[in-house]
Amino acid sequence: MVESEKLQHWHGMTSAAAAEALAADVERGLAADDAAQRLARTGPNLLREGRRRGPWRILLDQFADFMILVLAAAAVLSGVIGDIADTLAIVAILLLNAAIGFTQEYRAARAMAALQRIAAPTATVVRDGQRMVVAARELVPGDLVLLEAGNMIPADLRLIDVVRMRVEEAALTGESVPVDKDAAARADIDAAIGDRRNMAYKGTIVTYGRGSGVVVATGMATELGHIAALLAAEDDARTPLQKRLAVFGRRLAVAVLLVCAVIFAAGLLRGEPPLLMLLTAVSLAVAAIPEALPAVVTIALALGAYRLVEHNALMRRLPSVETLGSITYICSDKTGTLTENRMRVESWLIHGQVVALEQATGSVAERLFAAIALCNDAVGSDGGVAGDPTEVALYEAAHRAGFDKQALERESPRRAELPFDSARMRMTTFHATGDSVMAYTKGAPEAVLARCTTALSEQDHAAFDRGALERAAAAMAAEGLRVLAVACRQWRAIPDLNAPDAAESELVFVGMVGLIDPPRAEAADAVATCRMAGITPVMITGDHPATAQAIARRLGIAGENDAVMTGRELAALSDAELGARVQQTRVYARVDPAQKIRVVEALQAHGEFVAMTGDGVNDAPALKRADIGVAMGRNGTDVAREASDMVLLDDNFATIVAAVRGGRRIYDNIRRFIKYVLTTNLAEVLLIFVAPFLAMPLPLLPLHILWVNLVTDGLPGLALTAEPAEPGIMQRGPRPPGETMFARGMWQHVLWVGTLMSGLVLGLQAWAINAGIAHWQTMVFTALTFTQLAHVLVIRSDRESLATIGLTSNRPLLITVMVTVALQLALVYVPALNRIFDTAPLSAAELALCVASAAVVMVAVEAEKWLARRRLIYRM
Repeated sequence: MVESEKLQHWHGMTSAAAAEALAADVERGLAADDAAQRLARTGPNLLREGRRRGPWRILLDQFADFMILVLAAAAVLSGVIGDIADTLAIVAILLLNAAIGFTQEYRAARAMAALQRIAAPTATVVRDGQRMVVAARELVPGDLVLLEAGNMIPADLRLIDVVRMRVEEAALTGESVPVDKDAAARADIDAAIGDRRNMAYKGTIVTYGRGSGVVVATGMATELGHIAALLAAEDDARTPLQKRLAVFGRRLAVAVLLVCAVIFAAGLLRGEPPLLMLLTAVSLAVAAIPEALPAVVTIALALGAYRLVEHNALMRRLPSVETLGSITYICSDKTGTLTENRMRVESWLIHGQVVALEQATGSVAERLFAAIALCNDAVGSDGGVAGDPTEVALYEAAHRAGFDKQALERESPRRAELPFDSARMRMTTFHATGDSVMAYTKGAPEAVLARCTTALSEQDHAAFDRGALERAAAAMAAEGLRVLAVACRQWRAIPDLNAPDAAESELVFVGMVGLIDPPRAEAADAVATCRMAGITPVMITGDHPATAQAIARRLGIAGENDAVMTGRELAALSDAELGARVQQTRVYARVDPAQKIRVVEALQAHGEFVAMTGDGVNDAPALKRADIGVAMGRNGTDVAREASDMVLLDDNFATIVAAVRGGRRIYDNIRRFIKYVLTTNLAEVLLIFVAPFLAMPLPLLPLHILWVNLVTDGLPGLALTAEPAEPGIMQRGPRPPGETMFARGMWQHVLWVGTLMSGLVLGLQAWAINAGIAHWQTMVFTALTFTQLAHVLVIRSDRESLATIGLTSNRPLLITVMVTVALQLALVYVPALNRIFDTAPLSAAELALCVASAAVVMVAVEAEKWLARRRLIYRM
């Protein structure tokens, strides 16, 4: 026996050759002993999970980030110097981040579990000549499996016998219409999965007819198993925010530690007490490293995710909220994502002209409507219409035109039929009409037109131009339509149905019907918004190239001159060749799961951030590999949802637009926090660092530094997460993938405003000391606090002035600033707190100088924004 795993192209072999290669008996099936031996050799028909890390390893890995290690060291140092509150705050932040990361490790396992649920639990087989039901896990290559409508296919099969069988393969291929199956060998051995009509794949469903086939692959060797292997192989990509923060955290921590070491050494050289300098250096290190950053990021993302649920977007990974703001490409599946995943009649061909439903009038149109209603197996009820998607679409179109199937059947009951089969590619029903019988035939244009001799006209019969009609059918198909031809014939009595060629001869051509899975109503506007936001939409589907191109052009994804790249073309390209074409290609058709990943990776190799949307099993590996995977919540498969980062609860492509807006807003707010905390921390570092070189005493005590760190850095920074989106946020392009946190004027702002703040406070210190004010340190402490609070108010927008956005547009921040001012005044004027913080009450004039320092910062930053609005500085 030849092992199934070693054979390729089962669809290119005849059924007899496939059975012989597998040593299978298509009459009696395998012997029980032979089946047991094969099971021992090939293993159970199950999807295997890869080796996974244990819980403790997962937990420990959450603390491996450099920034996390620095914060842990800061927590220890804070405890050593007696700042227990700061220690507890940092520990809480670290535990929160670890809990979130630990929880997210189970996503891949759940995706694999969803794939396992797709597998059929039982199968009907023939063994030792006896029909029996066995556990699907016991199937082996060579088993003879019997199929009927409603069965889930338990393994990959080469079909042997087919009777009008159709299989729903949408989850595997993206094809929205059930596929007609046959047993004939395929000459094209490179055919895509959706074109292998003689194969039935594990996890797909028989929707009509019956058949049998021999098992050619089980478990991980099946097409579903290949998807499982891709899922297991793909690691979750790090989000842009995680990448930027990792780099930022490492550089900042190293810089702060170096500066603190210099301050410590400089203090010792000046003769300062070693213990005081050690406490000062350690306090400054704790203050300068933004330990609130992980908390701010987590809270910003959590609030963003909460708001997105209100817009029907469920985030499964918090960092993915921000990732959407960086997306430059959206690679979307077609079926169910951009389209409705239900067939609909789009147009009619009557009298040789293509017309819309409302334009179809006259006796020929009426005969056409009656034909598609009567030559139809769909069943209507109060709960809707049930049946094959194409027949449901025909039923509904006839009903909209005023032709109700039930009413027509009462007048012309069905007396006989020739069911559809893949060899004839048509079906015919015979209806009693008085003393005669009317036959209605529908099917593929080439199969029906070949049986016609005349065409129906408004008067009687007209000349029949088969060539013109075939060209019209080809033109409709080129528009992405599934085309059916309809004909009729009057009989005196029901003909001999054992001679279908004679029963379907000398037909009268009535018309043709064009069907399509239509685009979602809001998809075109969503695509346009994506383009306006600088995001390139791309369609990647397993569907037919003509259909994919037609839908892409309707939605504005592709232009008239944009070609479609098929899976076969893609397979022939090297990675370098694909990389050269990937940024110009807008539509991919007939692609398999591994090819979807190739497209995503080719875009990522160009530095693009890629979102992948989809709903089928075939989308899951690419969803996982993309920077953000977006699954459908209503009609999507469990496999796709579990592999995704975000689930659209309304299956609406337009919801992504709201998510992108939310992601950009969140990134802007995180960036504002970093701008704020770096500027204020730089001011603190410069203040402590420069004062000794100006022959002035240390401006702040260690406790003052820690207070500023806790109150003016952390709380206002958290309140910045509530900042609304700036106007025009969706009219600007996505951030360049290589852009750093410090782009668009941020590093310049940090340097000059941080220097300005420290200069103002140092100047105030020098003046107070020269004026003989004993409590000069309280003035320095208060002025530094007030300038930082003024700064947080004016950086709420990169361009708009505070007067334009208003103080009350971010109420949490306004309340935080007011509370912080009150706390600072309490430290200055409450005697008990004076003793703890070594402060003293300030006079009104002294307090006014502190407020004036803050006012200078506000005016200076507003001037910077005025220049930015006029494009005189920075690139926004």
